[in-house]
Amino acid sequence: MNRIEFNKLSSLFESDRQNEITKKILTDFDAIIQGVRPLNSKQLLKLPENIKALSHQLTDQRSERRLGYMNDNLLLSSYVRYYTWWNLVRLTKLFSNLGNECFPSKDCYCLDAGSGPLTVINALWLSRPELRKLNLVWYCLDVSANSLSLGEDIYLSLVAKTSALSKTDEEIKPWKIIRVKGSFGTFIREKCSFITCANLLNELDQASDLPPDFQSKKYYEEFKKYSSADAKFLLIEPGIPKASRTLSLLRERFIKDKATIHSPCTHFLQCPMNGFKAYTGSSHKWCNFAFSTEDAPAKLLKLSEKSYLSKDRATLCFLAAEKTEPSKNKEFLIRIVSDSFSLPDKSFGFYGCSELGLTLVSIKEQIFKSGDLISIKIPDNYRLPKDSKSGAVVVKLEASKTKK
Repeated sequence: MNRIEFNKLSSLFESDRQNEITKKILTDFDAIIQGVRPLNSKQLLKLPENIKALSHQLTDQRSERRLGYMNDNLLLSSYVRYYTWWNLVRLTKLFSNLGNECFPSKDCYCLDAGSGPLTVINALWLSRPELRKLNLVWYCLDVSANSLSLGEDIYLSLVAKTSALSKTDEEIKPWKIIRVKGSFGTFIREKCSFITCANLLNELDQASDLPPDFQSKKYYEEFKKYSSADAKFLLIEPGIPKASRTLSLLRERFIKDKATIHSPCTHFLQCPMNGFKAYTGSSHKWCNFAFSTEDAPAKLLKLSEKSYLSKDRATLCFLAAEKTEPSKNKEFLIRIVSDSFSLPDKSFGFYGCSELGLTLVSIKEQIFKSGDLISIKIPDNYRLPKDSKSGAVVVKLEASKTKK
């Protein structure tokens, strides 16, 4: 019987890709916030209660939430001590594992849309030390001036902290921050070569009754207005069906304009997990990735428990694109998009995405995790079967190999 050989190329959430300075700062992030926006003992005691109340405003009570809710000092203080901390855990882990092609390689203007307390910028500073050597000018756009102000204070504190922890005499200069109070679409002076957003499109989707098909067209046109001819985009959203659907639609528009999708996609064909049926109520799959929170800061896990918001897993969906002609993959790639599950033949199954569409990877070893990227070599004249239940192409792997 012909065997399908494979190599594991990379992962999305490997902790050992994070440097020790990043881990140290994330562990003590509450102390950084306390230094920037201190709370007294009574306020700290009520923090879990306030975080739980904020959680309701962001979920089941979001229809009653006002647009500028982040201008409220109490809500903002609760937000940065819980949601910003968790978002930094998610983003630094993801950013540490993405390839260099997803980030700036030269001095440039950048835009962080829906910047809030500069979470993306802070995560980039922590997780990508090579970017600290670049002269980046960041336009930080948000409807809350209070949130932007606090975010810049946090950023400058992180710069000072990384400088103190770095064992080098080289001066670490902060990026230039230009705060812009306004909604997505507000004019900025320069065309930007690196554009980011996190949890912005989800919030905009929640504030509109229009389906993602209509909304994504508006988002894409705004991104185009902001971007330079060689722009890179890094868009991160919660790992929920509607957000996944929005990113999938944006992916289609990038591909139509002959842009390259660097990650997480392994191909430029139709997305087999585009979120359409999932967000309309079906049990169909959508593209999202998850990792265990077991190595998250202990103090954050404890705060989450006290706030009755404990989480064992963190999820997200994302898209990294660039305005450049795509090149064809020389390898057959599969991106793992699920946890393992048991198959009837006592092997482990993992759903993945490949140029063949939805792909079911079968192997006797439980060696993959959500987000892993593998390459396979299919023997000539080998016919891949299809799974009768999901319709996925079945790839049976026989031996484990890892590319160092």
